[in-house]
Parts: sequence; C-alpha cells; structure tokens
Amino acid sequence: MDSFDASAITAPDLAARIDPSTLRNRSGGPLYLEIADELRRLIENGEVSAHTRLPAERALSISLDVSRVTVASAYGHLREGGWISAQRGSGTYVSPTGSLPSWGSLAGDRETANLEFVNASPSASPLLSDAYGVAAEKIRVRFNLGGYAPSGLFELRESIAAYYRGRGVPTTADNILVTSGATDAIHAVLATFTEPGARVLVEHPTYPGVVELVNSLGGRCIPVPIDPDNTDEFVAAADRSARQSAPTLAYFMPDFSNPSGARLPLSTRRQLSATMHRHGVLTIVDEVAADLSLDGSPDIEPFGAATPDVATVTVGSTSKTVWGGLRVGWVRAEAGLLARVAATYAQRQLSVSIIDQLAAVELLGKYDEVRRVRAEASRTARDHTIALIRDHLPGWHFRVPDGGLALWCSLPDGIRSSHLVADAQSQGLLLAPGLRFGTGYAFDDRQRIPFTRSLSDITSAIEILARLSSENIPTPAAASSTPAAVV
Repeated sequence: MDSFDASAITAPDLAARIDPSTLRNRSGGPLYLEIADELRRLIENGEVSAHTRLPAERALSISLDVSRVTVASAYGHLREGGWISAQRGSGTYVSPTGSLPSWGSLAGDRETANLEFVNASPSASPLLSDAYGVAAEKIRVRFNLGGYAPSGLFELRESIAAYYRGRGVPTTADNILVTSGATDAIHAVLATFTEPGARVLVEHPTYPGVVELVNSLGGRCIPVPIDPDNTDEFVAAADRSARQSAPTLAYFMPDFSNPSGARLPLSTRRQLSATMHRHGVLTIVDEVAADLSLDGSPDIEPFGAATPDVATVTVGSTSKTVWGGLRVGWVRAEAGLLARVAATYAQRQLSVSIIDQLAAVELLGKYDEVRRVRAEASRTARDHTIALIRDHLPGWHFRVPDGGLALWCSLPDGIRSSHLVADAQSQGLLLAPGLRFGTGYAFDDRQRIPFTRSLSDITSAIEILARLSSENIPTPAAASSTPAAVV
C-alpha cells in the first residue's frame, strides 16, 4: 500500500471520536486496551476506513491526555490483531480488508448459478417482449444508415427528457446522454470529474461498484453513515465530512438506496443538495431505484431540482424497472457538464445498441404501466421474503423498505456475513458479503437479501441460510476479535 493513496485522520478528530472521558468511566481492563477497543470499533463500523493514516503516537497521546506509552501499547495491540500496520518512514495505517473479488465477479456465471442472490436484478418485465417486437419493425428503416448514435437516438433522449419534465425538472434532449446501462453512466461521470487524490463522499453503506470505480481512478471514498430512520442526521454528517475532507464529488442514492433502502424526504434532500452546493461539491445522483416504490408512497421531487443545475449530475436506467439485459442508461446534466461527460464516454463507447434504444422508447411511452407491473411483482416477493425470514431466521432483524429490491439485515451476534457467504456458496447459494457495501471492515454483521428471484428460489435460499445459521452460531468465547476473513 502506498502512503499517498491514503486519507489521514488528525489526532484531535480521532480523539473526539474515541472520547477519553468515556474511557475513564469504565471499570476493568487497562486503559490502553480500552483505547484499542475504541479504535477497533471505529474501524469496524467504517468511521475510520481501510488505508487511513492514523496520527502519530505522541500527537494522539496529547489529544487524549494520556501517556505516549498508553497510545503505543494500544497501537501495538491492534498491530498484533492485524487491524493496523506500520510503514517505516511513512506512519501507521488501518490495514486493508484483504483481497476482495471485484463486484462484477462475485456472482460467477449468472447463467449457470443455482441460486444467484448477489445481484438485486429482477427478471424481465412482461412488457419487454412486445417492446422488442415494435423495435424490430422500426429498426428496418435504419438498415441503410451507419448504425451509430453517439449521444443516443433523438427520440430516446426526448422520451427521457419528457420523463424528467413530468417529474417537474425542466429538461430537453440536449441534457441527456444515453449510455449502455447505469454502470457505464456512473463510470463516465466519475472518470470525467475524479482527479487522482480526489475525495468522494458516499453514503455508508453504498453500492460497491462506485467504491471500486473511485479507487480505480485514484480517488478516495469518504463514508457518511446513513440511518434510514434518521435521515436528517445524514445531512449533518455529510456537512461535517465536507468540512473535514474537502471533497470535490458526492455520490448519493436519495430514493431507496442500495442496500439500506433509505429514502430522503423532500426537506432533507433539499437541505442536502444545498449543503453540497455550498461546499462546492458536485453531486452525482443515482436514480436507478427511484421508480421502485412498492407501497404506493408518492413520488418525491428529484434531488437537486431546487438547486442550480450545475450542482447535480443525475444517472438513470431501465435495469431495475424493466430488465438488466436491456442495456439502456443515461446521464442527465446541464449542457456544459454533459458535454464533458459525453467526451469521456466517446472514448469508451461509440453507440448504444439501436434496437435496445428503440425498445426503451416504446417502454417509456407506457412507463406508468411498467412501474405498476414491477411494483406488484416486487411487493409480492418482498412480503414473501419477509415472512420466510421471520419464520426461519428470527434472530435476523431488518427495516421493511417501502421500495427498492432488497432487505438489509442485521445478523445475530457471533455470525459474520463473510463466513456465512462462504458457507452458503458451498450449498449453491451465491450472496454478496456485507463487507462489500462498505469502505473497510464495516457491515460484516449485515447481509443483503435481494427479493428479485422467483418465490421458490427465495424459499430455497432462506432455508439454506436458516440451516447454516443454526449450525454456525459460535459461543461468545469462540467469537473472533480479529479482522473478518474475506471471501
């Protein structure tokens, strides 16, 4: 690990999070072990992420008002446990979580996987077949053309623009760039605006693909904890992180966030958008799940609608409402910003499939029906999954989301997601470990369960998890205090 690739935390900031007054009120063990436990807690929950450079022993001892020997002993204890490591002449760093497989490779061969629950990707909309039939007829008149549409077919860009106008956001076709799915859209935006060393605020937990992309571009993700039941605190936390870390970008999912299911109320999203604009942070808004309301909750004003258009770049897709195999996504932005993204994207992709674009035009023309059909199927699958978990996994806890495509479950004490996922794989069940949704050691006590497979597959998956959970709950004495193994 190279030191320049890490963020750093100052001694006063770390001391404030440790809270030495609380330590001294405890009874029992030595002070250095209590400090080590607090540091380990901060690393585990993601407040101090992997690769972060820790303060020097002397600086932290001053901020904590303890002896340098006490801090040195705490650091030594954490080094022995593998939580931190020292680099000669460079400092002390939080250790990486290990060699995580890429997000795209976790599911293995999706076509042959028995029970693939890595991706929250639903089966195709029943409206898709007819849409391709219409597209197949319409494409015939284009056979004498070159077959490329670098920014996207005009009729599709106009359909997407009309979708945003219907949500109260003035938009023209010139504000839309069509991409081959949401991942391509996110990559194009991040590649355009992420400079080496750039800080990017992300809600925590978050979509793993974004963390990978930011890291690959030489940036650093700054995690901002989000609680679906207290979204106002998320605004305050994002404000603090922006002041402390000086980010240039933020990546948020304001509607049914993956995996937490959080949805920001109108006042909260307006305040968050204004806060990011005040700090000069360009916000990337992922709306892939925005149309996945399951319980009839009303649509909410799109994030950034009340903020100057140059403050927000929005990403959307048909992957969740229609089908992941329909490779149509988009970027919506102010014309100047969009031109920069389009120039980046042109280096990666000449054109999105014309027949896919024509099918998307047809589907957007009846999008209310597309949403209704998806909501009905997903609501049935969600309620089926909830009932099974409550019956077979009573120690698992979760917040029932009113939208999205997955449950974000808290595991019983003593069960680690990374171990559970490894055991499940041997039974033919593929899952994403909770660690993948964080920036470090966080969320190994969480498990995402998508409700996007058939009801019979969901039943089989929960039965496997119930069997593994009952077989593998360790006694408190056997529970590991070292960093989790990584699958």
